[in-house]
Amino acid sequence: MHIAWLGKKSPFCGNVTYSREVTNALLDRGHQVSFLHFAEEETDPDNWPGYQEVPLPFIYKSQVYTIPTLKASKILSQSLDDLRPDVVHASLTLSPLDFLLPEICQELDLPLVATFHTPFDGKRRNIKSGTQLLSYQVYAPFLARYDRVIIFSEAQREILSRMGLLSENIAVIPNGVDADKYCPGPSKIKAKFNAKHLFVYQGRLATEKNVEALLRAWKQSEMGDDSKLLIVGDGPLKPSLEPFYGNEYGIIWLGAIASEEERIEILRGADAFILPSLVEGLSLSLLEAMACGTACIATDAGADGEVLEGAGAILNTQGVVGQLRTLLPLFRQHPELKMLLGQKARDRVLERYTLQGNITHLEALYTGLLQARKAQLSGSY
Repeated sequence: MHIAWLGKKSPFCGNVTYSREVTNALLDRGHQVSFLHFAEEETDPDNWPGYQEVPLPFIYKSQVYTIPTLKASKILSQSLDDLRPDVVHASLTLSPLDFLLPEICQELDLPLVATFHTPFDGKRRNIKSGTQLLSYQVYAPFLARYDRVIIFSEAQREILSRMGLLSENIAVIPNGVDADKYCPGPSKIKAKFNAKHLFVYQGRLATEKNVEALLRAWKQSEMGDDSKLLIVGDGPLKPSLEPFYGNEYGIIWLGAIASEEERIEILRGADAFILPSLVEGLSLSLLEAMACGTACIATDAGADGEVLEGAGAILNTQGVVGQLRTLLPLFRQHPELKMLLGQKARDRVLERYTLQGNITHLEALYTGLLQARKAQLSGSY
């Protein structure tokens, strides 16, 4: 079938990874994909081969949200009319077009699917989780106009159902990771940084990721000269945090790493992956670390606690510093702990969170949606 995918290619974030991995997997299974994304008119130098691209003009875009130009909706509508895909799938980019798309697709009589990535914490334990809940309340009336809404966990389904979305229009399809690519293997990363014990954070450096709590816990834990903490990623908090938590504490700031091979080598060589977020959806970085057989420590925000239950160390979003201050030395002193949790993490991914399983569920959703629409049209005659 022909899927028109509306998503992101830049700047690098989880949404970008999701769009790249899913569309490439759909192409591998013989589907046709047209990719509509916010870009300049010229060809993107980081082109993803295999499909037709449609650039949509924008005023501003970031990892979090995008502001399109006034003519972007007209270009989107005309492009979809020209393409006439079987299904339109929007990996929602937090832009005004998210709200206009149902009307556009209704006018063109095109089935519309959304993946709703917005992070959450169903227990509402902090200001950030309250802010994200407001995002759900703003989006809910518009999501109700999509034919199907893909989310990542049952907790997310419960939130949206309370806000009026019909249960039959919600599909829980967790993120998936390529477990053949992200897998245990050799790594020279410890030798590179002269570390006997290596811990990793990978993600945005923003308030909701709660990275400062990790940095404070690391500093207070006095992990020793043979232990290093790698911070992989970029974001608005980096300039304010890096000067206070530097090499003297064994903290190494690597910035954003575009090379997938380099990120995999880091995960393979790490003793533990740490994600102290206040809110989450379902972290692809967490799944990638788990698939590499890395022991994982993460909060129970979003769906991450559901993913790690019985397969990792789960933190409460409140009191992260104290919890990490206890756990970090344990992972340093007990190598059998990290080995056991690393194997459990890998097994959990293979059981529930592979990319191939994700795509199989997605194909079934597309097929069911098209069959229902066909039956509806047949019944109208």
